[in-house]
Amino acid sequence: MSLTEFDRQLITATQSGLPLVPRPYAAVAEQLGVTEAAVRERLASMLDEGLIRRIGAVPNHYRLGYTANGMTVWDVDDERVDELGAKIGALSSVSHCYRRPRALPLWPYNLFAMVHGHSHDEVEREAMRIHCLLADACRGFDILYSTAILKKTGLRLSSH
Repeated sequence: MSLTEFDRQLITATQSGLPLVPRPYAAVAEQLGVTEAAVRERLASMLDEGLIRRIGAVPNHYRLGYTANGMTVWDVDDERVDELGAKIGALSSVSHCYRRPRALPLWPYNLFAMVHGHSHDEVEREAMRIHCLLADACRGFDILYSTAILKKTGLRLSSH
């Protein structure tokens, strides 16, 4: 599938993130000299076509004061991991939660949940809250704390 000139302009205008304004699609549209509807429709089409996977907000937790970030990893009954993962993912302290395959015998964990807190104590309290929600479906867990900030980026087009 080839990109149109409008696709390239739209990706270039949004690849570093949407503008932090009340109507970001309108701001992109103004920059490109098109309507807001054109921006919204083409982005929706790009999602449908698989050209882009998602449009989402990625908060900078450190700038928000959440300096203790722990990936909690859980050994949960496979039959219940989807149901319980949905509950864990809905918690306000969890930014993302997902299922991953185990790597036995060394890695028994199949449910991952990133917990953000102002301190390790806060992250550990949230982990205990998760443990209580998982109840007897949980056979074990651990917390892996972040030691570096990794910049996440999306699709990038080169200028050539």
